[in-house]
Amino acid sequence: MKKISGWVGAWVFVFVGLGSTSWAAEDSKLPAPAKPSLTVTVVTPKMGSLAQKISANGNLAAWQEAIIGAEANGLKITEVRVNVGDRVQRGDVLAVLQADTLRAELAQAEATLAESTASAQEAKTQAERAHSLQQQGFFSNAQLSQALAAEASSVARVQSARAMVQLQGVRLSQTQVRAPDAGVISARQATLGSVVGAGTELFRLIRQGRIEWRAEVTAAEIGGIQLGAPVQIKAASGQLLQGKVRMLAPSVDAQTRNALVYVDLPAQIGSARAGMFAQGEIAMGQSQALTVPQTAVVVRDGFSYVYTVGADQKVSQLKVQTARQSGDRVEVTSGLKADALVVASGGAFLNHGDTVRVVDAVARDAATSAATAKPASK
Repeated sequence: MKKISGWVGAWVFVFVGLGSTSWAAEDSKLPAPAKPSLTVTVVTPKMGSLAQKISANGNLAAWQEAIIGAEANGLKITEVRVNVGDRVQRGDVLAVLQADTLRAELAQAEATLAESTASAQEAKTQAERAHSLQQQGFFSNAQLSQALAAEASSVARVQSARAMVQLQGVRLSQTQVRAPDAGVISARQATLGSVVGAGTELFRLIRQGRIEWRAEVTAAEIGGIQLGAPVQIKAASGQLLQGKVRMLAPSVDAQTRNALVYVDLPAQIGSARAGMFAQGEIAMGQSQALTVPQTAVVVRDGFSYVYTVGADQKVSQLKVQTARQSGDRVEVTSGLKADALVVASGGAFLNHGDTVRVVDAVARDAATSAATAKPASK
């Protein structure tokens, strides 16, 4: 019996020893805790007020363009005093037409007026004499009536001659083509020596030198635009302009379904010119938005992502929709909860499921400042 007990004890010892060895080996094969791939700081999205804007495209155009033509007919241009790009004031002479014939006709009309005036004076004297003689009984009523009629006819001839003088004076003044308003000459068809007819276009004038931006917006957007709203515009020349909405088009184009917004621009526009293409943003007030730092948004394959940190210190990649941007913050319209912990920066070096070490931003900045201030060891 003692021998059997000894063998049993030996087998128990061997079994227990083997079992202990197997358990130790299994414990040694357990995975070690994952090392953080990056040290990050986290932020929570913020609700804030952002400017609401509409982006639009359009052309720069003259506020109003005046067409200046010849009023006199069949006269030759003897002088052209302005060219394209010249600034003029109201009443400035732009061109001069030949006036010799009109001056002669004016002189003839003035002579006719003088003759008519003398005849009228004589007729008046005769009428007064006839009236006196009729009271004395030497003239009949019929003779008096004839004298009065002659006086009235002479007065009418004087009025006609005076009107002819005025007409010839107007025609003579039309030989000087004048600017109807202050502005900039945008086109010139007047050629020295050419004979022009009445109504022939000679110049085009941008009234007061004012340029406006005619932006195209959709029918859905035009309802939110207010008169006087501020607008920021960038012309094709690179010039940045600030303007205000002056007028909204009363109708929508049936083909494009777009409407025009007329934006007044300052008189001094630098390198911008009428006819240029321009892009701009029309302000539509303020609205609340959920925002994150711009550095927290990672763009991959044309989509925007942010990385959030869970309780296990692992990051999750979330696809989000972004919209407006104000300074260093970007609006997130969908895909992100307001209480999420978002990686503030460095998301481009992360992948979904990575483990990170989260540090407080204030402590990190303090450590960085201390390291910078510490003198380098020799």
